[in-house]
Amino acid sequence: MKENVHSHTDETRNEPPQSLAQRGENRTRQPHSQEFRTFIGEDWGPRPAGDQRMEVADFTALRRAKLGERFVGERIVIPAGDLQARSNDTDYRFRAHSAFSYFTGLGAEHEPGAVLVLHPILDAADHTAAAGEPAATHGDSCARCDAVTPTHEAILYFHPRASRSSEEFYADPRHGEFWVGARPSAEDMSTSTGIRVKHIDSLRDDLAKDLGTGAGSVQLRVIPQSDTATEALVAELRSQNGLAPHESSGTTYEQADAELAEFSSEMRLIKDSWEIDQMRQAVEVTAQGFADMIRAFPRALSHWRGERVLEGAFVAKAREEGNGLGYETIVASGNHANTLHWTDNDGRVRDGDLVLIDAGAELDSLYTADITRTLPVNGHFSQTQRQVYQAVLDACEAALAKANEPGVRFRDVHNAAMEVIAHRLDEWGLLPVSAQESLAADGGQYHRRWMPHGTSHHLGIDVHDCAQARAELYQDAILQPGMVFTIEPGLYFRADDMKVPERFRGIGVRIEDDIVITDHGAERISEAIPRTVEDVEAWIAKLLSE
Repeated sequence: MKENVHSHTDETRNEPPQSLAQRGENRTRQPHSQEFRTFIGEDWGPRPAGDQRMEVADFTALRRAKLGERFVGERIVIPAGDLQARSNDTDYRFRAHSAFSYFTGLGAEHEPGAVLVLHPILDAADHTAAAGEPAATHGDSCARCDAVTPTHEAILYFHPRASRSSEEFYADPRHGEFWVGARPSAEDMSTSTGIRVKHIDSLRDDLAKDLGTGAGSVQLRVIPQSDTATEALVAELRSQNGLAPHESSGTTYEQADAELAEFSSEMRLIKDSWEIDQMRQAVEVTAQGFADMIRAFPRALSHWRGERVLEGAFVAKAREEGNGLGYETIVASGNHANTLHWTDNDGRVRDGDLVLIDAGAELDSLYTADITRTLPVNGHFSQTQRQVYQAVLDACEAALAKANEPGVRFRDVHNAAMEVIAHRLDEWGLLPVSAQESLAADGGQYHRRWMPHGTSHHLGIDVHDCAQARAELYQDAILQPGMVFTIEPGLYFRADDMKVPERFRGIGVRIEDDIVITDHGAERISEAIPRTVEDVEAWIAKLLSE
């Protein structure tokens, strides 16, 4: 990695003692003269043309409109978050807060430090949207919103690129073009997102406008746990202006912000058509990654950290075709499969092992797949491995069948899988009571010893999407078109589990697929990734023969 070549001349020797923060610049050497600034700013060719309007821009306008309708008259603050230090002065790769990405369409590693604000149009509360239409956010470029009354003006605050004659151009490792490439101009950003933009330096003054408790004043809400600096600014402005939000209902600042996070999360329970297309693409890339891992089986068998050989194959594909990983990949061979979140991936892969791989590729849009397959490393299931695998596969099928029934609630999908798991364990003589007794609401749930996690979670821009949604809209909700979730039952027989026959010990199996609810029922969008015993064995044989 190149150093930031700031240059401190000999004149600094007579300066006061440096603070710890200042000492980070001691390694750097950078010219400051006006002559150098003029010289470096001269004779550059034209920059590439800016991005065109993003396809998602029409969808994000509608999302902001729905959010604005819920919080009419209030100022809504949605930070992207900022870079986080990994070690000393090097940062982790940036990933925007999911709410920011959802409402702006900005994914990949775009715009650390940016903030989306929905400023209330103060007379909007006196108007209603046209029947059957969402309210629009003023300033959004969306033809579908032109006929309705706006509730908010959306403004994206960010740090646009500086001129080549500025010191920032060559000296700023956070924003300088020499360091991070040609950043978008204000015009570029507005064109691509369809949102009015302003420099981040104007954020404080704009957030402070019209604050108070009297007539015509506004209240602030900010997405919690999104960005420490922006949340601190909101707290400061609230304090300075004596704001007492929602006094009539007794709502505190913390509760007000939690309501914003809750509603933003619940909006994502139903995906629009653009999101569903992203999910299909993420599954496709993930399927390619699984194929590359299987091709790497021979090398994994000969490597002292075979699990990491397989992990590396997947990471390469996810990074080549998308933004990277949606979550840390699990590659768990043999007994490691019985550690649910095994991400060390530092073990051997041995002939005769099953290897449980839980992996998802994240696209540049930040939408991620979440797929698990349990694969025989030598290409063939043993009789006992097949027995356990088939039980889990049958649970998957039962859960999908339940999701296809009308009026089914989200929690019913899990219950259907558990019916199969409990009865299979009962058939094998592992339960101290009957399957029905174990499954009963007031029963012992003994079967959960070998299947301790949930069967399903919503999936989207977060791998565990919509996590702030209320239970009545999540676990208790009736399945609706546009919902995307996983089905992932498993059976885990630890090597030290004395309650199971020796032949089962050390076997862990999970099968996970991604599901979308359509107008025609539940569709397994990961159908193309082989799942049955016969198809998995044929898949491995084909890939290893290429």
